[in-house]
Amino acid sequence: MAIFIAALIVAAAIGGAAAQIVSEMKRSRQAELRSRQLAIVALFAPALARVQDEPKALLTWQPLAKTLRAQFPEEFTALDTAAGSTFPFSKEALASAHAKWTTEWLAWEGTHDATYKLKASEAQQELRSTPDSATARAKLDAIEREKLDTYQRRYEDYIRVAKALQQLAL
Repeated sequence: MAIFIAALIVAAAIGGAAAQIVSEMKRSRQAELRSRQLAIVALFAPALARVQDEPKALLTWQPLAKTLRAQFPEEFTALDTAAGSTFPFSKEALASAHAKWTTEWLAWEGTHDATYKLKASEAQQELRSTPDSATARAKLDAIEREKLDTYQRRYEDYIRVAKALQQLAL
């Protein structure tokens, strides 16, 4: 009987130690999970600020987020839950970036138009004052070419980025 009681005591001690080990392993795993979550948040904190100022930055940061999301799904699921939306860039943030990009384009387009209207007006005035001047005519033509070239380059960039931002929001 004494051996049986001793065996029960040893079994209870082993069971208690095993439970304590399992509990410690669980705490350690949770601490590692939190540590990786904090590292992910620290990585994307500058991106969150930058994307608000420069929507085009999403084209770099969102693919990285997608890659890390695939690599660390548990961490991102916890961050999504804490954020109440997809971390680090929610659908609303992606749509907002696209809207900001478009608004910036429209503002640039208005400024560009006004700038070149002024340049063309000055060149036309010079041409009116010296109607036979080949230099004045060439200057006006150069302004028109420059206006068109600048617009086309910027428009190509706008369209490329706008389409890419739109794809991210899908």
